[in-house]
Amino acid sequence: MFRQLLSRITKRQLVIGGVVLGILVLAGLIACVVAYHKREALLASTIARIQSRMAADYQIDLAIGKAYFSGMTTVTLEEVKVLPHDREQLAGVEKVSVSIKLFPLLTGDVRFGRLRVHDAQIQLIKKDSISNYDFVFKGLDTVDTAEEGLAEQPDEASVNMAQAANRMLNSVLYKIPEDMELRDFILTYRDDSISQRISVPNADIDNGYLTSAVFLNDNEAAWQVSGKLNPHKRQLYVKIHANGQKIAIPLLERKLGLKLSFDTIETRLREVYWTNNEFLHFKGEWAVKNLTINHWRIAQKDVVVPDAHVDAEVIVGNSHVELSKTSTVTVKKLVVHPFIRYTTVPDKTYAFGLETPEMEAQDLFDAFPKGLFESLEGIRVSGKIQYKLDAFLDTANPDSVQFDSNMEQKDFKVNAWGNANIPKINKTFVYTPYEDEKPVRDIVVGPENPNFIPLAQISPDLRNAILTTEDPSFFSHNGFVEEAIRTSIAINFKEKAFKRGGSTISMQLVKNVFLNRNKTIVRKLEEILIVWLMESTRAVSKERMYEVYLNVIEWGHNVYGINEAARYYFSKHPAQLTLGESIYLASIVPRPKTGLYSFNYEGGLKSYIAPYFSYIGNIMARRGLAPADSSGSYGFYAVSLREALRPDKPVAADTLQLEMPPTDFETELQQVRGLLDRIFNSSEEEENQ
Repeated sequence: MFRQLLSRITKRQLVIGGVVLGILVLAGLIACVVAYHKREALLASTIARIQSRMAADYQIDLAIGKAYFSGMTTVTLEEVKVLPHDREQLAGVEKVSVSIKLFPLLTGDVRFGRLRVHDAQIQLIKKDSISNYDFVFKGLDTVDTAEEGLAEQPDEASVNMAQAANRMLNSVLYKIPEDMELRDFILTYRDDSISQRISVPNADIDNGYLTSAVFLNDNEAAWQVSGKLNPHKRQLYVKIHANGQKIAIPLLERKLGLKLSFDTIETRLREVYWTNNEFLHFKGEWAVKNLTINHWRIAQKDVVVPDAHVDAEVIVGNSHVELSKTSTVTVKKLVVHPFIRYTTVPDKTYAFGLETPEMEAQDLFDAFPKGLFESLEGIRVSGKIQYKLDAFLDTANPDSVQFDSNMEQKDFKVNAWGNANIPKINKTFVYTPYEDEKPVRDIVVGPENPNFIPLAQISPDLRNAILTTEDPSFFSHNGFVEEAIRTSIAINFKEKAFKRGGSTISMQLVKNVFLNRNKTIVRKLEEILIVWLMESTRAVSKERMYEVYLNVIEWGHNVYGINEAARYYFSKHPAQLTLGESIYLASIVPRPKTGLYSFNYEGGLKSYIAPYFSYIGNIMARRGLAPADSSGSYGFYAVSLREALRPDKPVAADTLQLEMPPTDFETELQQVRGLLDRIFNSSEEEENQ
């Protein structure tokens, strides 16, 4: 076919073609010669333009001792210094040589071919609130409108997230040279409290293969870095280890109190590609061995993950970014498929999902890192389980939040409870309450303790009032109320703070009896797991759970259990509590130490709490838990605090100081707000029953 094509070309056409090609080659040679002779001037002009831009935009002086071409496409700079105005020197390089690839340059892409750096230093210094690197953050807040031709910054809706992610990736990958020689590089960080130094005697990239040694604080730690870099194919692999030793990051511990270490960490960018010219896909892996984490907000002891692997796919679209459902997290035999999606248009939305395949139940507990859930250590189970969680929040309509959680079980059974020993509360046991994370006293929960009151001997009004305010569906749910969780998410999002939890009586009981009082993230997860075990196995009856709950919860300063509470406030046996007294005791469960501020010097309740009585009483009446009261007081005026606890009578009006003790006023204000919040929440819970 090629021969036939040549046979059709005439001699005249060949001559014309040859002349045109010759002209193009000659023009190219002339352009190269001109560019070659003018390249020094172009280099000087480019450097001057960069220096001017950095001084104007970032208040940085870029000083260069010498700048020259040391090859056709190689630029060498000597004695380079980066000096922020009125700050200490940020960086300095004795000598750097870099070559630029010609063909990508024709399309506007700047890609490094070879890089040589010798004797380089970067020092990050912060004194008080002033640093020599704050220009970095200033640059993030502004847009060069002159260059971009924009009058103002574009809003999120006008930004194509996929295109932006692609440009960001290219700006990183294209700066990775195929050939690099880095010698004697030092990075230091210093502020008012700490100083850190990282030195790299050598780092090399040879035909894409990376090798380097990194030393922390003059041999305090030595890290080995290796990998394979293939930026033009958008593929990277990097491995960090320390020859069998632990790799720690002391800066995190000194700045944040976070102890973090590991033996080996590996990361791989496997592939990047487009689908339908609209969605940008990133596929990669991450693995770590013997990861150790310790922070007082996470857990009280070291959390050790011996081996974990993440295989992830991130998809970026025009207005969304998501962690795909195909992503997999593997810890021992536990396999989890997480899903996260953030969307900006037309409104910001957040979606979160979690799913596991059907698995042996024991694999779940075996996968828990050591030190994570102390109370569940030693547990042995059988059967199969499968878990699925889906949540969705539309910020424009947070009340429409979705939350669904489901644990499917097949022949699930607990063969040995381990440290948790949930069935222990079926018999007499010792409960230790905590105050400021310190034990207060030991309380025997059982007939051996004269303060223990069986459920049947507690006033029905008290039992019904607590159920109404704390957990109306306690005797029918499985430990969790999804509607309460949905309401909690919506309220907390609207308030931009944690204003309401979704705790059931089951969860409160577990928190009091089985867990320490350290407020950590792990403790909440542990609480959820123990509630699921207790409810799903029916290890404890609902009646016994409620009985223990009423006998151990706090009702005031060093007042625990309904018997102590009834005698402390009203000098009564729990069986004698009236409806009004029961509603009052129910009102102080969330804030037991502020309960006495509800009373006046005569022993009656202050007027601000009356609406709460009316609201809770009406709910109880509609449910048939209390007789209807046309006055709406529901025993409010009959509540009388025992005389020994009543506050002092106020000073006569003519000598009254116009100042209320701040602590009393603030406490009463908190009480009012708390009661209004509980009224509001009670109305929502009632509608959802």
